[in-house]
Amino acid sequence: MANIREEYVDYRGFKTYCKIVGENEPGKKTLLMLHGGPGDCHNYLLPYADMADRYGRQIVFYDQIGCGKSAIPHQQDDFYAYDLWVDEFYAVREALGLDDIHLFGNSWGGMLGMLCMMKDDAGVNSFVINSSPVRIATWLSEANRLIKYLPEDMQRAIAEAERTGDYDTPEAKAAYDEYYKRHVVGLYEKDYPGYINDTFAGVGECYQVMQGASEFVVTGKMKDWDVREGVKGIKVPCMALSGTDDEGTPLVVKEGVDLIPGCEWTLIQGAPHIANVTHPRECLEAVEGFVSRFE
Repeated sequence: MANIREEYVDYRGFKTYCKIVGENEPGKKTLLMLHGGPGDCHNYLLPYADMADRYGRQIVFYDQIGCGKSAIPHQQDDFYAYDLWVDEFYAVREALGLDDIHLFGNSWGGMLGMLCMMKDDAGVNSFVINSSPVRIATWLSEANRLIKYLPEDMQRAIAEAERTGDYDTPEAKAAYDEYYKRHVVGLYEKDYPGYINDTFAGVGECYQVMQGASEFVVTGKMKDWDVREGVKGIKVPCMALSGTDDEGTPLVVKEGVDLIPGCEWTLIQGAPHIANVTHPRECLEAVEGFVSRFE
């Protein structure tokens, strides 16, 4: 069983929580994991920790500032911005000595990784972009298209919740639970494993600031997200990873694949957005198979 170390990195007067799983066998490089949100924490990606035992590869997680075990007191909205987490990425790497790595980012984590690779890719040998949009408008268009496949009463419940801001009615909860079963987690809430419950229970206030109230309307600072031009300059070898049933639909992912030079794509049949919950073997094999080519 791989050993686990926990450390805190000083960052902007706060502490960034880090979890280091295992050690690298000869010839292996550390895989650094970026979680989504912004506002989630690393917990939902924990199945990837099995790569330490399975492949002899060190896996490093951290909770981005304002999230999970890196929670901070209430901040003004202007505290949260892309540069906050971009700069933190480099601060964590410097503090932990992660100068020769592979990178993985899920959802917002992949978006964050794109920003970092557009800024300074030194020491990053490969990058797995797991279900991340290069343009938020495409993401939203596809999310709202997927809603139309729900039963009509659930479509109405979601529309009403979005209109009123009341997401706690039984009808709204049932509708979102169905959407999350189909496209996000792959399970109904009653069947969530503990690491998923832990993630959703602690979503930070930065989600409201950056995203907004829900998956379907972006009212926060990410509403103008569009890096289609910027990603054309990414030089690190990249692989997109996504599922056929993902809220980050094949159309969303293909938009980035077509723009990032040489980007490969692994599409997992039947997998949702957090594919590692329902398809852990396929995810781990795809990630290891890709990054191991760039040691």
